[in-house]
Amino acid sequence: MKSVEEQLALIKRGAEEVLVESELVEKLKRGQPLRIKAGFDPTAPDLHLGHTVLINKLRQFQELGHQVIFLIGDFTGMIGDPSGKSATRPPLTREQVLENAETYKAQVFKILDPAKTEVAFNSTWMDALRPADFIRLASQYTVARMLERDDFSKRYSSNQPIAIHEFLYPLVQGYDSVALRADVELGGTDQKFNLLMGRELQRAYGQESQCIVTMPLLEGLDGVKKMSKSLGNYVGIQEAPGVMYSKLVSIPDALMWRYFELLSFRSMDEIAEFKVHVEKGANPRDIKIKLAEEIVARFHGEEAAASAHRSAGNRMKDGELPDDLPEIEITSTEDMPIAAVLNKAGLVKNAAMARDLLGVGGVRVDGSVVDRSFVFGLGEVHVCQAGKKSFARVTLKAE
Repeated sequence: MKSVEEQLALIKRGAEEVLVESELVEKLKRGQPLRIKAGFDPTAPDLHLGHTVLINKLRQFQELGHQVIFLIGDFTGMIGDPSGKSATRPPLTREQVLENAETYKAQVFKILDPAKTEVAFNSTWMDALRPADFIRLASQYTVARMLERDDFSKRYSSNQPIAIHEFLYPLVQGYDSVALRADVELGGTDQKFNLLMGRELQRAYGQESQCIVTMPLLEGLDGVKKMSKSLGNYVGIQEAPGVMYSKLVSIPDALMWRYFELLSFRSMDEIAEFKVHVEKGANPRDIKIKLAEEIVARFHGEEAAASAHRSAGNRMKDGELPDDLPEIEITSTEDMPIAAVLNKAGLVKNAAMARDLLGVGGVRVDGSVVDRSFVFGLGEVHVCQAGKKSFARVTLKAE
């Protein structure tokens, strides 16, 4: 097992906060595997890269030799997590939750080692609680303390309804830590209130309090809002390789270092080297390709990653391009603006048409919309689409 200092450095990679760090150090000094818990409510059948931020951190704990617990909240999923919500969420049925839970298990083992992962369902202990047990659990916290939580406070002050069952959610999540005797719990920054609840309930039930590692909420492809399927700014881990690849190579340059830190398994030293290359003039797109290939390989295999750029294209329904995709080579002595590439490749009638399409979001490169600022690098190969029907794989060769 690595030294405490080495473990702490990896644990803190990308983390927003470690509570309480001194307590975590003491736990690590004991030299015994810790029980690391992260819970996921199966409220939808598929996961996206935003969800994997926590799963990646679980993997890091796993590689350090600790016992990882992937907790499926089949009980809490029927309550509906109120964190960050401005209205009561409709609860799911047990059938919906269990169906989604099965898909979760298949997806997370693309990241975690199944032989070293404990999969738990919180209905195991929650269904066994008697009414008296629930009353004891509810007695551990006051309404005033619940209303200190930001989302509850805002809804209360604006006369928005808060259902009683929503108060139960953080209590049940906290009790999960009691049932699992967790040493560390992971969660997003929006889960801090619930994670702290676990610490308090463990003390109330005579256990040593867990430490907390909060992870940031991953920004979506727009680089602004939290990754979300409803916002359309997500990368689903079950999406076709070409779709996944094209989305990742199109993220804003400023966002790629965040993605490397939270999604890549490369060392921070290697990522630092990439930054130096970019500072010295390397094309950021080349670095994003490395990230895209790593992520595609993780979920689809090395062979799919090697050919992902060929299937990126114009996001056909199945993520693949037609076999008769035109291949066009154009020559230049330097990098070329996308408008000039479209014109020279014959994908538009003239430069004016290229500019017009770029102005209305009618041009895609590797499946992603680009604007006039996009520069086609010398030696690069990209699938370009102008309008709805004009597309080709274009190579910009040196004269």
